[in-house]
Amino acid sequence: MSDTLWDRCVAFHGHECPGLAIGIKVCEAARRHLGIVFSADEQVVCVTENDACCVDAIQFLAGCSVGKGNLIFRNRGKMAFTFFRRDTGERARFVLKNSISRGELDRPAFQRALLEMDPDDVFDKKEPTFSLPETARLFAGVICEQCGESTAEHMVRLKEGHKLCLDCFDEYSRGW
Repeated sequence: MSDTLWDRCVAFHGHECPGLAIGIKVCEAARRHLGIVFSADEQVVCVTENDACCVDAIQFLAGCSVGKGNLIFRNRGKMAFTFFRRDTGERARFVLKNSISRGELDRPAFQRALLEMDPDDVFDKKEPTFSLPETARLFAGVICEQCGESTAEHMVRLKEGHKLCLDCFDEYSRGW
C-alpha cells in the first residue's frame, strides 16, 4: 500500500490506528481472493460483524456504505467481514486470526506490523454462513400516530390498532 493511499485513508477516518490497518488488510484480502475493487453502486457488498475503525477503511477502499445499502452491520463483536460480488456470485468471509495480537508492541509498532503483513497471514478465509443480502429497497413513509414522525413502513408496529414507530412502541417479550 502506498503512503499516499494510507494518508488518504487516515484523512477519511480521522487518525492513524491499528484498526484502520486491519480494514486496509481485509480490503487487500478481498481484492486478492475476489477481485474486489471500489464499488460505485451495490456490485460489492460487505457484511461487517463489528463497528470498529476498520469499517472506515472498507468504506473508503471498497466503496461500501450504509447509504448505498452495500455495507451491512451484523454486529457480533467479531473482527469478521464477509464480501460478496453480485456480478459473479463469489463470496468469502475473512476473520482476523486469533494469533494476531499486539503482544509487547506499542500501538504504532503494531500498526506498522499489520500494514507490512501479507493479508493471508492476517485473516482466515472461510465460507460465509449466510446468503447475499438483497439490494436496498425503498419503503413508503408512515406517520407514527403517537409522535407524528414519518418512519419507513417496514419499521411500523401496531399497538391497539395504532401505527407506531419503534421509538414509541413498547416491545413485548416473554424472555425467549
